[in-house]
Amino acid sequence: MIIDVETIVKKPMKGKVAIFQTDTVYGIGCLYQDESAIERIYAIKKRDVKKPLAILCGSLEQAQALAENYTDFETLATQYWPGALTLVVKRSDKVPMSVTRGMDTVGLRIPNDPVAQKILNHFGPMAVTSLNISSEPDVTTYEEALRFKSVVDYLVKGSSTAGLSSTVYDTLNGKVLRQGVVKID
Repeated sequence: MIIDVETIVKKPMKGKVAIFQTDTVYGIGCLYQDESAIERIYAIKKRDVKKPLAILCGSLEQAQALAENYTDFETLATQYWPGALTLVVKRSDKVPMSVTRGMDTVGLRIPNDPVAQKILNHFGPMAVTSLNISSEPDVTTYEEALRFKSVVDYLVKGSSTAGLSSTVYDTLNGKVLRQGVVKID
């Protein structure tokens, strides 16, 4: 179902998979504790089942609740969020293993996009990954996202995105895992 951001926040999200724009690329996501919807994302993307998903949050408070060691990365979070930085942190017990694929860490990010923010602030944190078939380029325009409309429950109308993935920074080991928009010294 193709809908606008004002309509999606009036719809149920449990058991649903949604596509929406972020500040970097289009994302495909679901409620972070929704096991069946998480598995649908893996199937839609043909994603390696061992690769974890990130969790996008709408606020620092949401992110704090999902991390065990918030004070360890608070400086980076307050400096770069909302923005194109995914911080890999020690996960709290609230984060299910279906998201982390058995890892003790989780990637958290607060996107700097009004559409994503509205969705995340309404529904809460969501397990999200880039919209694409694994090994294909990330989807960066609404027109490209339309090819996935038949395999998801909601496709939120949007515009073009920045087109460059977020930087992924491992806060536990102090190293960049993927270089993206944000440069960390």
